[in-house]
Amino acid sequence: MAGFSGLERNRLLNEMQGEQYDLLIIGGGITGAGIALDAATRGLKTALVEMHDFASGTSSRSTKLVHGGLRYLKQFEIKEVADLGKERAIVYENGPHVTTPEWMLLPFHKGGTFGRLSTSFGLRMYDFLAGVKKSERRRMLSREETIAKVPFVKKGGLLGSGLYVEYRTDDARLTIEVMKTAFEKGAIAVNYAKVDSFVYDEQNQLSGAEVIDRITGNRMVIRAKKVVNAAGPWVDELREADGSKNGKHLQLSKGVHIVFDQSIFPLQQAVYFDTEDGRMVFAIPRSGKTYVGTTDTFYDGDPAKVHASKEDKEYILRAIRYMFPELTVQEKDIESSWAGVRPLIYEEGKDPSEISRKDEIWVSEKGLITIAGGKLTGYRKMAETVVDLVVKQLGETGDGEAGISVTKNLPISGGDIGGSKNLDSFLQAKIKEAENLGISKEEGRMLANVYGTNVNKVFSFLPEGDVSLPKGLYAQLQYAIYHEMAMSPVDFFFRRTGDLLFNICIVKAWKKEVVNKMSIIYQWSEEKRNQYEKELEKEIDLASSSLKK
Repeated sequence: MAGFSGLERNRLLNEMQGEQYDLLIIGGGITGAGIALDAATRGLKTALVEMHDFASGTSSRSTKLVHGGLRYLKQFEIKEVADLGKERAIVYENGPHVTTPEWMLLPFHKGGTFGRLSTSFGLRMYDFLAGVKKSERRRMLSREETIAKVPFVKKGGLLGSGLYVEYRTDDARLTIEVMKTAFEKGAIAVNYAKVDSFVYDEQNQLSGAEVIDRITGNRMVIRAKKVVNAAGPWVDELREADGSKNGKHLQLSKGVHIVFDQSIFPLQQAVYFDTEDGRMVFAIPRSGKTYVGTTDTFYDGDPAKVHASKEDKEYILRAIRYMFPELTVQEKDIESSWAGVRPLIYEEGKDPSEISRKDEIWVSEKGLITIAGGKLTGYRKMAETVVDLVVKQLGETGDGEAGISVTKNLPISGGDIGGSKNLDSFLQAKIKEAENLGISKEEGRMLANVYGTNVNKVFSFLPEGDVSLPKGLYAQLQYAIYHEMAMSPVDFFFRRTGDLLFNICIVKAWKKEVVNKMSIIYQWSEEKRNQYEKELEKEIDLASSSLKK
C-alpha cells in the first residue's frame, strides 16, 4: 500500500474507485477516524473520504480536553459521566503523547453555582463514576490554598475550591494519529474528496457514492456494501441527499476560544469557573499561553465559515474580568482565537448548554448509517458501536463476519511507548537524541511530545546544511507532507502543528517560506500557489483580528 503522503493521494484515489469496500466512511473528524480504525482492525475493507482536511471541522476547534463531563452531573446524566470517565483513561493510555493529565481548579464563592458540600460530593461522585485512579482523585482546598494556586482569582465571597484531574489534548493531532493508525491497519483515507451524490443498487439500497476530488476536479464512484455518515456538522446535508432527513435533526452550537500570552494572563493552574450568567468556562495554561472558552450559542450559518465575532470575544472577556478582576484584559490583548460548531441533536425548548451531548445512530430505509452527536472523549466507544452495527448488517446479508473490537488496548500512531508510565523516560531519551542532532533541549522535548514514537521519522528530516526555515520547523513540514497528507499551508500550521492557534508569531515569520517549500514539492501552478497563500492569510487574519494592526 502507498504511504499516507500527500504525494500518494492521487494514487490512493485511483485505487479507491477500482475497488468495492465493505465500508465507506464519510467524514474525517475524530468520529470517522475512530470508525475507520475499528473497522480496519476487524478486517473490514475500509475507505474514508473527507471533503476538507482531516479534523478541519469540530475536531480541531474544541476546548481540547478529553474530559469526563463533570457538568453532566448537574443534569443527572450519570451513565454519560461514567462512560466518558472510563473512555478518557483509555484515550490517554493509547496516546500519552497527545493527551496530558491537567489538574483543574473549581473555585466556589458565596451564592455561586457550587458550594463546598456540593463541590465535594460532586467531585467524589465524579471520581467514583469515572473510575479515577487514586493518585488523581479530588482534593478540597481552603480559601487560602485556592489563592495560592491562582493569586488573581476573585477573592470576594471566595470559600475555597475543589481540585480534580481532566485530560488536555491536541484534538487535531489526536485525530491525525488515529487516522494514521487506521491507514497502517489497512484503511484507505483521503482528504479534499467530497461526496456529491449517492449510488444505489437495483433494490434502491445504498451501494456507494460519487466523489469529487476537490484538488483536481476529477469525479469517481466509490462502491461499498455499507456507508457510514460521520460528517459531524454536515450529517443532515448527507441525510437530505439520501432523502432521509426526517424526525430528529442537528442543532449546531457555536463555541469560541481566545488565547493570551502568559505575560498578559499569567495562569499556571487550569481553572473551571462560573460566569455571571451561570455558565461554566475553562481557562487553561498551555506552552506559555493561556486559552479561555467556550461560548455556547445556537448557530445556523455555514459550519465551514464560523468565526469568532466581537460579541463572542467580549463575552469571554467579561467572564475573565468577573472571575479574575485583577486582570485588566482587553480585546487588543487577545493573541489569537478559534471558533467551531458542535453538532448537537435538537431538543425543543432547551438552551445550547442544556442539550445532551449523547450520540445517536440513525439508519435510513436505503441503508445510510448516520452517527450524530457525541463528544471527543467518547470517539472510540462510538466507533465500536457503529462497527458492531456494520458487522451485524454484513453478517445478515451473508457477507461474512468480523471479530470484536480491539481498539481498547491499541496504541495509536506515536503512542506505542508501553503506556503513560513510560512517557517521562521516553521524553528524556528523545531530548538527548535531539541535542545530539543539533537542536535545543526545548525543541527536542516539543517534538517528542507532539510526535511520540514517530519523532525519529521527524528527526530523519532534519537538514544537515543551511535551509531557509528553522531546522525543527523544516523537519515538521516534511513529515507533515510525506507522512500526514498535509496538502496546504493551513493544513500544516493549523492542524498538523497548532501554531496558528498557539504560536501565531511563528506562522507570520515563516509563512512565505512554508508556501514556497510546499509549492516546490507539490509543483503548484502560480494560480494554485496564490490561492493557498490567500487562504493562509485569511486564516491568520481570522485568528489574530483582535491585535492592533
